[in-house]
Amino acid sequence: MQARQSAIIFAWLLIAPALLYITAIVAYPLVDTFILSFTDASLRKTTNWVGWVNYEKIFNDTFATVIVRTFIWTFFSVSIKMIIGTFGAAMLNTAVPGRTLFRVLTMPPWIVPMAIGIFMWGWMYNGQFGMISGVLQRTGVVDGPVAFLAYGSTAFWATIFTDVWIGVPMVTLYMLAAMQAIPQDLYEAAWTDGAGRFYRFRRITLPLILPAMITMSMISLISTFNSFDIIWILTRGGPSGETTTMIIDTYHTAIGSKKYGEGAARAVLICIFLSIFCVAYFRVTSRLSQEHAR
Repeated sequence: MQARQSAIIFAWLLIAPALLYITAIVAYPLVDTFILSFTDASLRKTTNWVGWVNYEKIFNDTFATVIVRTFIWTFFSVSIKMIIGTFGAAMLNTAVPGRTLFRVLTMPPWIVPMAIGIFMWGWMYNGQFGMISGVLQRTGVVDGPVAFLAYGSTAFWATIFTDVWIGVPMVTLYMLAAMQAIPQDLYEAAWTDGAGRFYRFRRITLPLILPAMITMSMISLISTFNSFDIIWILTRGGPSGETTTMIIDTYHTAIGSKKYGEGAARAVLICIFLSIFCVAYFRVTSRLSQEHAR
C-alpha cells in the first residue's frame, strides 16, 4: 500500500511542471479572457460588468459576414494545401532520378522566415513593379498593370495563395512520411496482379494515409483559422474589409479600437469554433481507429 502511494506521489511530481505550465500559459489566460468578455474594459481606469452586451454586439450583419469569410478563407486554403501536398508527396515518393534534390527544393517556403516570404509576395502582387503583373502584361493576358491587393476579390485570393505557398511544404513532408510507412509488399502484390499506378494509389495509398490526412487537415485548419501574419502584412484586412477574418477583426477591435471587452468576446468565440473543430476531429479519428481495429 505504501509503495502504491509512493508511486502515485512520484507520478504527480513528474506531471506537476507540465500542469503548472498549462495553468500559467493556457488555463489562466483563457479564464481571464472569458471574464474580460463580460466587461467594458478599455483604456478607462474603471471597468464595469456589462453581461452579454459584448456578445450581442458580435452577432450583427457585419460580423456575420466576417465569420462566413473566415470559413471560406480557411476552407479553400486548407483544401488546396492538402490536395497539392498529397499529390506532391506522391510524386516525391516515386523512384525517379533526382528525388532527393526535389525533396530539398520543397523546403524553401517553410525555411524562409514567414514575414520575409510574405513581404516578397506583397512585392510580387504590386501592380507597378510586381513580377506577376509584369508577366501578365508581357504575355498579353492583361492590357495594363494589375494591383492585386487593391481590389477585394483579387486580394482575397492573393492571401489564400500566399498561405498555400507557406503551408504546402509541411503538408508535403508529413504526407510523404505517411506514404513511406506503407509496406512495399502491398504495392508489389498489386503490381503482380496487374494493378495500375492510379489504381494502387486509390486502393492502397489513400486508405492507408487517411488517418495522417485527417490529422494534417486538423493541424492546418487550426493554424489557418488563426492565421494573422499573412493577411495583416499583405492587406491589414483591406481593401474595405474584404480580407478581414475573425482574428483580424479581433485585433482591430481589441488593439486598434482599444475595446478590450469586445475583443475578448470575439476571442472567446474563436476559441469556441476551434473547440468544435477539435471535438469533431477526435470523433472522426476514434471512429477510424475502431474501423481499423475491426
